[in-house]
Amino acid sequence: MAKKPTGKNTSGRGQRDLTIKVKTARGRKLSSTRWLQRQLNDPYVQRAKAEGYRGRAAFKIMELDDKYRFLVNGARVVDLGCAPGGWAQVAVPRINALGEKSGKKVGTYLGVDLQEVESLAGARFEQLDFMEDDADVKVKEWLGGKADVVMSDMAAASSGHKQTDHLRIISLCEAAAYFAFDVLDEGGTFVAKVLAGGAEGDLQKLLKQKFTKVVNMKPPSSRSDSSEKFVVATGFRG
Repeated sequence: MAKKPTGKNTSGRGQRDLTIKVKTARGRKLSSTRWLQRQLNDPYVQRAKAEGYRGRAAFKIMELDDKYRFLVNGARVVDLGCAPGGWAQVAVPRINALGEKSGKKVGTYLGVDLQEVESLAGARFEQLDFMEDDADVKVKEWLGGKADVVMSDMAAASSGHKQTDHLRIISLCEAAAYFAFDVLDEGGTFVAKVLAGGAEGDLQKLLKQKFTKVVNMKPPSSRSDSSEKFVVATGFRG
């Protein structure tokens, strides 16, 4: 008598688990092991490698610009905390910094960071602390005028304490916003990473005074377990 099927997959003892497992090595913290495992299994990390981007963050600015369209031909862009240069790789062709789009305005990309950044065609990288007193003056000199876009993916070094880290990144974002007020041209755009939580209320209020429209977005490429989001403020009042 034929045996009735059980509905179980006995050919391969179930589907293979394709997740890459990382063993804890001597001297490596458990948090570091978890981060490494997450990186190895992150589809955006894999896609960045396949498409030649310097980091998965490139997809964040790509998705933000696809929705709000601030990286336009001819735009003068300042990228704060630009290392390793993934956002530059997205911005340069979109603003036509290389002049490859015939008949379109040629844009200018300026990235500033505390560390040196590997060169990229169409981009200018400068080592600068944007919080220095004369940083805005230097930036406007390098740009040849005021900026149309100031963007920032900066994050303060993690302390491991969620509330402290939240306050640090909000403080950094506020500093970036005040810098933007000094260098943006009228009608300009400010884009920056923040962390969801109560402390960003004052920042949102400030931006609403200075810009005609302020929205918040969590790009699809932002990790679901991360509290990060991005604020996009358009129409700088000058």
